[in-house]
Amino acid sequence: MARIDILLPVRNGLPYLGAAIDSIRRQSVKDWRLLILDHGSSDGSAELAARHADADRRIELHQCPGADGLAALLNWGLARCDGRYVMRHDADDLCLPDRMARTLAGFRQHPGMAVISGQAELIDAHDAVIGELRLPMGSARLSAASLFRNPISHPALTMDRVAIGRLGAHYGGDFLGVLPTEECPRINGLAEDYLMFGQLALLGLCINLAKPLIRYRWHAANVSSTRMREQMQLSLQISRFLARAFCRMHEVPPFDPAPFCNHGGQLLELEHGPDYDAEFHIMALSLRRGLGATPQLERELRYRHTLAHRSAPHMLLRYARFRQQYPAETGEWLTLRSWLLRQLPGRALLKAA
Repeated sequence: MARIDILLPVRNGLPYLGAAIDSIRRQSVKDWRLLILDHGSSDGSAELAARHADADRRIELHQCPGADGLAALLNWGLARCDGRYVMRHDADDLCLPDRMARTLAGFRQHPGMAVISGQAELIDAHDAVIGELRLPMGSARLSAASLFRNPISHPALTMDRVAIGRLGAHYGGDFLGVLPTEECPRINGLAEDYLMFGQLALLGLCINLAKPLIRYRWHAANVSSTRMREQMQLSLQISRFLARAFCRMHEVPPFDPAPFCNHGGQLLELEHGPDYDAEFHIMALSLRRGLGATPQLERELRYRHTLAHRSAPHMLLRYARFRQQYPAETGEWLTLRSWLLRQLPGRALLKAA
């Protein structure tokens, strides 16, 4: 039994799969088992994985062509893990050499956490570093931020298998159990990570480390670039589900998170607009009652306030005041910039379903 099991799903990932596996084999921590979950590849990915499995007994290839979406594939792999920790990795990303060591240190420093993820360096198709992914860190921040976007990097995270097993946590469904079953969106892919780890974040069981753990590859084949509209609509359904669950858990007034969501760095056009200040104050009251008025929460609320009035003067002034007090994180300025650009004639707006 290895200390860390690694779930690596792949479907036709040949261009980058070898480098992804090599980055795991170069880890400073050696006590791991890699489960490569092949989802019906036809480009030679399975054959490449098999060669790595022949060369390293810690690597296993599992053929899962019939899995009904990524959520089912990952749940299948999760059920076969027996290590204390379960690490996720994508077939086109690279682990930094001390990813496992930093993560294990994080679990020692933050006992009781079920999930630890971290920051990431962004790379292009040729491995050149083109930016960084800056995400919030404290558990209270993640509890609040998860209502409006996915603040946890799925490819960089590691789970405490005992902790998530105790909760019955799984991909693609509800395990909080505070709302009727029919109110939970059924997610087979695209946003399966947001639904699972958003629920864990609401329970205060997730943190991000301050240092980068992976190199995240941004290229034209990313799901987030090829199916953005569909992913945003699914993410909005999850945000609304999480908000309803949060309000039920803490017995606070209900609110709709939609005006303040920025999934994929985008705002949605809503029927009522452009002034959402009244809705913001209801939402802020519920969050303060549910989470307590902490500096972490206030930072999240200050940013959400910049989105509460959809006119250029209000947004720009509020963002300028926000930036005087807080450093920017990934997607925050992009959200404002993309909204303002989409107001230009001829630009398409993304509408809420």
